[in-house]
Amino acid sequence: MDKTLAAKGRAVIERIGGLFIDYQPVASLLHGDLWSGNAAQSGNGEAVIFDPACYYGDRETDIAMAELFGGFPTSFHAAYRTAWPLDSGYETRKPLYNLYHILNHFNLFGSAYLGQAQRMIERLLAELKR
Repeated sequence: MDKTLAAKGRAVIERIGGLFIDYQPVASLLHGDLWSGNAAQSGNGEAVIFDPACYYGDRETDIAMAELFGGFPTSFHAAYRTAWPLDSGYETRKPLYNLYHILNHFNLFGSAYLGQAQRMIERLLAELKR
């Protein structure tokens, strides 16, 4: 583990409450691994999702991951936001929700994810200083 990354990660943990002062998410049942590789369309056109890692948490977590790895069409995101608009501050919280996945990929697949993890942590620290 990169020691600088770990130290800055601890700094995010110490300040994380600042992201939730004006935002209290309602627990939602999440897919837990929502990326385009876990979505398909049946023969009759119905949407299908598979390979869930379900848990209860902030619904923004699934949306953040769907945006992180891409692959979902713009119409998916537009329809979601029409049905249930995202709360203000989502763009600020999104790096927090995606940081887990990038750190997991860093752990599993190596240093190709280090720079992205560093940028996400720096962005979070900048927001938490405000």
